[in-house]
Amino acid sequence: MADTTTKRIVRIKQLTSIIGLGRSTIYDFLNPKSPRYDPTFPKPIKLGAAAVGWLENEVSMWLDQRVASCRTTV
Repeated sequence: MADTTTKRIVRIKQLTSIIGLGRSTIYDFLNPKSPRYDPTFPKPIKLGAAAVGWLENEVSMWLDQRVASCRTTV
């Protein structure tokens, strides 16, 4: 059975706009040696020799999880 959902790839410029964080912060989230490392942050997809992108739905799910963790009831 084929997946009928539309997959959209966003590049770094779009990603910074969507999540409101800078390029260096995004790459810190991906770097295990960084104090800002976030293992839950979506991994990029290699598009070419020097091009990467992120699946928009994975970014949306990550944002939803971040919001939910901030909005937990006490």
